[in-house]
Amino acid sequence: MDLKDKKVKEDHLSFLRKGGSLSRKEQVSLVLRLSFPAIMAMISTIIMEYIDASMVGSLGSDKSASIGVVSTTTWLVSGLCSSIGTGFTVGLAHRIGAGEDAEARKYVKSGFATVIAFSGLLLVISVIIHNALPGWMGADESISKDASDYFLIFGLSLPLMQINHTGAGMLECSGNMKLPALLNVMMCFLDVGFNAFFIYVADMGVKGAALGTLCAYAVGTVCILLSILVFSDKLRMRKDEHGMLDRDKLSTAIRLSFPVMLSSLIMGFAYVLSTRIVSPLGNVAITANSFSITAESLCYMPGYGISHAAVTLVGQMKGAGNKREEKSFAYLTVLVGMVLMALSALLLFIFAPEMIGIMTKDEAVRELGTKILRIEAFAEPMFGASIVAEGVFRGMGKTRIPTILNLISMWCVRLPASALVAPRYGLVGVWYVMCLELCFRGGIFIIAMWRSYRSKFENDTKM
Repeated sequence: MDLKDKKVKEDHLSFLRKGGSLSRKEQVSLVLRLSFPAIMAMISTIIMEYIDASMVGSLGSDKSASIGVVSTTTWLVSGLCSSIGTGFTVGLAHRIGAGEDAEARKYVKSGFATVIAFSGLLLVISVIIHNALPGWMGADESISKDASDYFLIFGLSLPLMQINHTGAGMLECSGNMKLPALLNVMMCFLDVGFNAFFIYVADMGVKGAALGTLCAYAVGTVCILLSILVFSDKLRMRKDEHGMLDRDKLSTAIRLSFPVMLSSLIMGFAYVLSTRIVSPLGNVAITANSFSITAESLCYMPGYGISHAAVTLVGQMKGAGNKREEKSFAYLTVLVGMVLMALSALLLFIFAPEMIGIMTKDEAVRELGTKILRIEAFAEPMFGASIVAEGVFRGMGKTRIPTILNLISMWCVRLPASALVAPRYGLVGVWYVMCLELCFRGGIFIIAMWRSYRSKFENDTKM
């Protein structure tokens, strides 16, 4: 059955859900079409972070360091926010793939109720620890107050952030990749505007950067809720539909989310410990490390965009029972992700001085940041493989495998080696270790995905 032989004007995803198959060219086109909005949204987010960093950087290197010293903790908490909704978004994709839209809408209601409760708990924890956190991270006394204030306001924004992450995932898994991207771009513009007001006009400094982001998320939350609950054809609430997921399905969704949360904890605490390893190297190293991570983020955004498409495609094909297309999209998305990240790595290597220079005029920070970014560029294709393969596993509903692989890679390879080389080779040594570890991680993810599909299809053949 070929798409050209079908005399219907339906989109590719609908065609595939009904058991159709696409040519390789059509598959690549669909992957890119689904990925592009997510990539643009993420790039706009990184550009926003660039502008934020530049605004704070203009206040001095100490102000930048105050954010940098808690940045890995904010990533840890943000990762938990995005992970708790995974089981619900994957379940939603499976139900839409199976043509059970009414059941998918139960995942929406139960998912939002769960993530709001969870984010409230994280908010309380953030408020409790915000004063002590800079000290735990080894921050100098001169930056502790700003770091503490920044993290407190970040914590207050967590319920808004949670709703945005989960809502965007639900729209994407329903096949609507464009709207979450547009809303994300809108929030980026709002963030820049709010930040400019609070940092400069209201003269709130570092606190203004956090408050501007909170206000942008508030507007975004209203828009994402309206988009899903009122305007989405597949997900909006119906008057004649009542009730939430039954206990078994709710339990399954939470069980799918739990390994992703555990993976976020594993990776988040690893990043926190990495910052603790870097902190004794001084404020220049802290700032260069923080700015370089922000700069590198532009490079791996294509991988995360393709990963979002992989969750949607693999998840819907699994729900539809279209095993051939599920496997095909799994391998194709990983390959496309590696190619795109190889191209972005080349740009990263060439333009590293300019990318760091945008955020700081400090020559020491710029020189160190350029050096470590060029080291990292060599790891990007394999890093892309791990990012997209993780999306494939989530679409399959196998969320434990990425957790185990991330645990091995970060805690058994990167952290011990980083702690070993940091005192002698400084930040450059730490980033050499990071480069090697990301290559290792990509390799084990590819092997695990191949083994998973080989085992799956061998079992199907026996049956």
